[in-house]
Amino acid sequence: MNLADGSGNPWTKGGSSASVARPDGPWTHRDVAANGARFHIAEVGDGPLVLLLHGFPQFWWTWRHQLTALADAGYRAVAMDLRGVGGSDRTPRGYDPGNLALDVTGVIRSLGEPDAALVGHDLGGYLAWTAAAMRPKLVRRLAVCSMPHPRHWRSAMLTDLRQSRSGAYIWGFQRPWLPERQLVADDAALVGKLIQAWSGPSLPDDEAVDVYRRAMQIPSTAHCAIEPYRWMVRSMARPDGIQFNRRMKRPVRVPTLHLHGSLDPAIRTASAAGSGEYVEAPYRWRLFDGLGHFPHEEDPAAFSAELINWLKDPEPDR
Repeated sequence: MNLADGSGNPWTKGGSSASVARPDGPWTHRDVAANGARFHIAEVGDGPLVLLLHGFPQFWWTWRHQLTALADAGYRAVAMDLRGVGGSDRTPRGYDPGNLALDVTGVIRSLGEPDAALVGHDLGGYLAWTAAAMRPKLVRRLAVCSMPHPRHWRSAMLTDLRQSRSGAYIWGFQRPWLPERQLVADDAALVGKLIQAWSGPSLPDDEAVDVYRRAMQIPSTAHCAIEPYRWMVRSMARPDGIQFNRRMKRPVRVPTLHLHGSLDPAIRTASAAGSGEYVEAPYRWRLFDGLGHFPHEEDPAAFSAELINWLKDPEPDR
């Protein structure tokens, strides 16, 4: 069941969800089937697959700078919309991280590739960690930005008062229906406020923020975007959440690049640092000085250079 077809539902101001979710550019838009749903992707370039996973409150377009940089560097760069966001299906269920990670690995298979380098930001980073642990044969390398390992995230939210305060928005998402209404009120003004609050001094421009605000107004997007966070909190004491936490003890066995902004107010540096204890492979930590929660948009050139140099490095443990 698709709650809101990403191919043409009307939204405010006379546009359509198709036009909002599929901005023009040097990339090609198409849909692929995976894990019982349909996912929108934007792709450009040829070469080894690099699959980019967005976070909240954004969609695939957050990777627009990296798509072209990766293609120019000789990669097949693909950015997907996660389940329930952008041009992908809005299903009534399936927003736990285990299933969302299977969406990701299913897209890799649907693209006809044996594996991919996964690059994830925020929630996309959480899912990238999960996919690398659950389906290691499909993940060639792992790059995570602005998100600790899931076990570190859980521990920080429960035991670190400062991180719990920084993640207050996640606790607020546990209320029924009200968070959805707040996200879309006043043309999704809250989306712009969150992006501004979480960024460092180099804010995304107003035009970019407007794109994210419009994308959040596609019917059912706000609800679907919040559902993963509801599961992450509500499952902590449930058997499914406890089982997931145990499964995530399984180490990541592929080279891993961990990127973080030193001024990130949503995910504290102390919460993200130390995630390498779950990596039994070359692990590289890179802290971007003076950047916030969105390093790939706040300084796209520096971020892309760091990512591409690491992808091309045959000895990434140096």
